Amino acid sequence: MSAQIKCPNCGNQFEPNDTIREEVEKELRTKVNEWKKSKEDEFARKEKDMSEMLLAKELAFNKKLQDEKAALQQKMEEQLRKSITADYENQVKLLEQSNKENEEKLKLSRQKELEFLKKEQELLSREQEIEIQLQKMLLQERAQLTETIRKEETERNSLRETEYQFKLKEMEEKLEQQKKLADEMKRKAEQGSMQLQGEVQEVALEELLRIAFPFDKVTEVGKGVRGADCVLTIRNNFGQECGSIIFESKRTVAFSNDWIEKLKTDMRSQGADAAVLVTQALPKEMSGFGEKEGVWVCSFNEVKAVVAIMRDAIVKIYNASQSQQNKGDKMQLLYTYLTSNEFGEQWKAVREGFMSMKLSILKERDAMEKLWKAREKQLEKVLLNAAHIKGSIEGIAGQSAIDFTLTDDDRLLEES
Repeated sequence: MSAQIKCPNCGNQFEPNDTIREEVEKELRTKVNEWKKSKEDEFARKEKDMSEMLLAKELAFNKKLQDEKAALQQKMEEQLRKSITADYENQVKLLEQSNKENEEKLKLSRQKELEFLKKEQELLSREQEIEIQLQKMLLQERAQLTETIRKEETERNSLRETEYQFKLKEMEEKLEQQKKLADEMKRKAEQGSMQLQGEVQEVALEELLRIAFPFDKVTEVGKGVRGADCVLTIRNNFGQECGSIIFESKRTVAFSNDWIEKLKTDMRSQGADAAVLVTQALPKEMSGFGEKEGVWVCSFNEVKAVVAIMRDAIVKIYNASQSQQNKGDKMQLLYTYLTSNEFGEQWKAVREGFMSMKLSILKERDAMEKLWKAREKQLEKVLLNAAHIKGSIEGIAGQSAIDFTLTDDDRLLEES
């Protein structure tokens, strides 16, 4: 359909010729290209920021794009009505094409955003794996620390064993001397001296305690001094004094109840934890060792077993009381260490090490995936050429007895 154009100066009407049409079309193309270029630049910038804005920004972008398209269509319609109606359909087609291109770009942007979310999920999974590895390493460090402490404890026990051997040698020398003394006392005892017989049992009791409990301290109470015959100071594995047991030795035919009260008085004066009366004659109501009015009564043959039981009980009571001491101070020291800068820096160093391991693993994974992809292409090329060779040989010679399959996958394909 032809349209006449009216001159604004003279009012003459004339039909647009090819020159005017070409100028108008050229002007329109220029405007359309400029608009298209500006929109493409704007879309490129929005596409670059799309990964940061995520879904919320995408909705705003779509709304803005629709508004701009509507405004642009309206503007182009007004310009086309003012200029020439013949190019209206072409302009609409350009707008529709531009709209399709924008939709394709939007689709591509959404696809990139989806890939970004997938990669983010993979990174989260990888961080969880690294956290598991961190816990495993902490357990290994704890096991190594336990092993180190165990080795140190073994070394300390070895030193104690060496010290024990020295003390044992010293006790053997003392025992030899005491044997000589005991022989002398035995000789005197055979002469009928009851006092010497009692002193022999006292010496034998002290030697028995020293041999049976080498880490403990046996203190002899001198003659003429008020108190019992000897005191056993109990020590634990660390050399700490846990308590004491006081001993009274009697070697007579009849038992006297006065010994019990005297030994209890001596126990209180010495501050001992227990008292043991070693006597040849037991009370009438006792056939073996036992407790009588707070004092343990036993024979010389039973004293080792009785002292071992009492010693174990005293050590356990001491350890239980020591474990409750300074409990609050230890908790405060532990809290201070966990909140200190030293612990924070050590943990930061562990975290930095794991982050370095994480980056190294990601780099190695990317490199290996590239290498696997290249090898997969090479393998496909080899299999394709092998299939061509096999087909050529079978086409020339017929079915051959030679197995040309290179992998199990080829054999499965043939069977199917």
